[in-house]
Amino acid sequence: MTYTLSQIAHAATGQMFGALTNMLKKAADHAAEKGVDESVYLNWRLVPDMLPMIRQPQIACDIAARGLSRLAGADIPSFTDDEKSFAELIERVGKAHAVIQGLDTDALDADPSADITFPVGKENMTLSRHAYVQNMILPNVYFHTTTAYGILRSCGVPLGKMDFLRGA
Repeated sequence: MTYTLSQIAHAATGQMFGALTNMLKKAADHAAEKGVDESVYLNWRLVPDMLPMIRQPQIACDIAARGLSRLAGADIPSFTDDEKSFAELIERVGKAHAVIQGLDTDALDADPSADITFPVGKENMTLSRHAYVQNMILPNVYFHTTTAYGILRSCGVPLGKMDFLRGA
């Protein structure tokens, strides 16, 4: 059986966006239950030199929506990074997911072995379209979703492995 880039990308981002949404809802509930202002969790870091929790879903959304839009030859979406609550982060995850669901699957699936060049910091990098999905987009989505999970767990949010694996 052969899988297309769009099938792989939709399955993986759907699962991770479902997991993020679930984790963010549980975090909001936990903060309310404990009487903790959401900003405490949103600004939490595991170590001083890492990005705070709020940036983890933002980056996961950016990498997935922008990367897959680039792959499909569509306009690159822009998100403002102005979320200040779990509800706003959940809304952002929904917007990013909608962008991905709206992409042309034929364009996503076009010639997986063809090269694509994309920005990485101040540099450009070139990979095959398949490697771009497999080695750049999806690992970054997993990384930032997992990091959000770890930060929220360190805040005491009752999350378990199935919250990550089950997705929605």
